[in-house]
Amino acid sequence: MKWFKAGAWGFVVGSIVTMIVGFNWGGWTTGGTASRTAIERANAAVTAALVPVCIEKSKADPARAKKLGALRALTSSYEQRDAVLEGGWATVGTAEANRDVAEACASKLGEVAAK
Repeated sequence: MKWFKAGAWGFVVGSIVTMIVGFNWGGWTTGGTASRTAIERANAAVTAALVPVCIEKSKADPARAKKLGALRALTSSYEQRDAVLEGGWATVGTAEANRDVAEACASKLGEVAAK
């Protein structure tokens, strides 16, 4: 019986150590973490795919020069994002404007305007 008790404790301690090592350094994740990571990556991919659409919409806008001048004058990234949202450049189809797309688009437009 004594050897069984020691073996059981060894199993319990070994299991705990294995879980600590696995989750901290082994790359294990919980289902919630995996789901959250997948959603973040999907949102980033959608944003990256829609930024060129935003850039093209800005190029087709007749008031582009005026809006880019106003965008360049803004110092806050939040103000720049809001300007792109108000300009309608971050709206695709009938959907509501996407804030992440607007922010990335404003950054790209700022780079273009600086050149």
